[in-house]
Amino acid sequence: MPQPRKILVIGGGAAGNAVTILLRRAGYAVDLVEAKDDWNATAGSGITLQGNALRVLREVGVWDQVQASGFGFDSVGITAPDGTVLHVQEDLRTGGDGLPATVGMQRPQLQQILIEAVRAGDASVRLGTTADILSQDADGVSVRLSDGTEGRYDLVVAADGLGSATRAVIGITDKPEPTGMAIWRISARRPAGVTRTDLAYGGPAYIAGYCPTSEDTIYAYVVEANRDRASIPAESYADEMRRLTRHYGGFWPEITEHITDPAKVNYTWFDRMLVEDSWHRGRVVLVGDAAHCCPPTLAQGAAMSLEDAWVLAQLLTGSDAWDDALFQTYYERRIARVRPVVEASVQIGRWQLDGVRDADVPGLMGRTMTMLRELP
Repeated sequence: MPQPRKILVIGGGAAGNAVTILLRRAGYAVDLVEAKDDWNATAGSGITLQGNALRVLREVGVWDQVQASGFGFDSVGITAPDGTVLHVQEDLRTGGDGLPATVGMQRPQLQQILIEAVRAGDASVRLGTTADILSQDADGVSVRLSDGTEGRYDLVVAADGLGSATRAVIGITDKPEPTGMAIWRISARRPAGVTRTDLAYGGPAYIAGYCPTSEDTIYAYVVEANRDRASIPAESYADEMRRLTRHYGGFWPEITEHITDPAKVNYTWFDRMLVEDSWHRGRVVLVGDAAHCCPPTLAQGAAMSLEDAWVLAQLLTGSDAWDDALFQTYYERRIARVRPVVEASVQIGRWQLDGVRDADVPGLMGRTMTMLRELP
């Protein structure tokens, strides 16, 4: 009996975990390496998963756990800075009618669910480990791991994030670029009346919003123009976020009371990147943030990464010929889907930075989300 094809996945975030689960299920031998010693040392406090992300998580086999751990809802509210609700919009169910429009959840909880699914699939996992591409030919890739071992793989999947070292090693020179905005995030106790995302535009920040992430918690955030991170001491993070949120009404005074621990506040710049050329070189292929990233103005970053994993796994399991034509097909399917998401996400932020008051934000969002209802 021939040995199963052997695949190395570099990076244990959402995309790397999802592709590992799907490829192990198909019978491939999968090694996953993650540079962090703590596999769930996830940055940020919460994550918004729209229907097309939930559709992939259902295919991965973890939808029941996500549904139980998160908070599902089907609408978004637009409020004035004082908390007055101006409009409530029913969200499009981009994952189909059998799934909620949106699920909010704690980001570490999502990561833990995926970790447990990887473990259950019996992939080989090495933490605190990086990988160097030594050489490759038409049949595979030779790799040296940071623990000193070397291996030969039929395919390497680079899921090593925004700063992907693998992307650079294989000669793709694209790098993330700041868009001019930044976000303050925190997990807080959920006020009893918060049952959906509400967004306030204006006030001291461009956006102030929150998303329920469980029966007890929310993910709250404010978006402003980016600042020199070196000029903001980490011990002042809670003070800085409170300085912005205290000007908002509605549920914000109750949320602001819980912004006290600077260690629980995350500050991140918005970045933009889209690798326009093919997402592979030989038998090394990029997925997720290694190939693209965008501001969270459409809450589609995780969804696009999860879709990458799903589409790549579909193509690999459906063909014996792992060649340039297959990886070009992967790229063409994904770039047609990812490019409008990246461009729309950046455009919405640019309109805010430029103070454009008559921008058709609802129209752009509606067109983009309608496109995402189709299968990737």
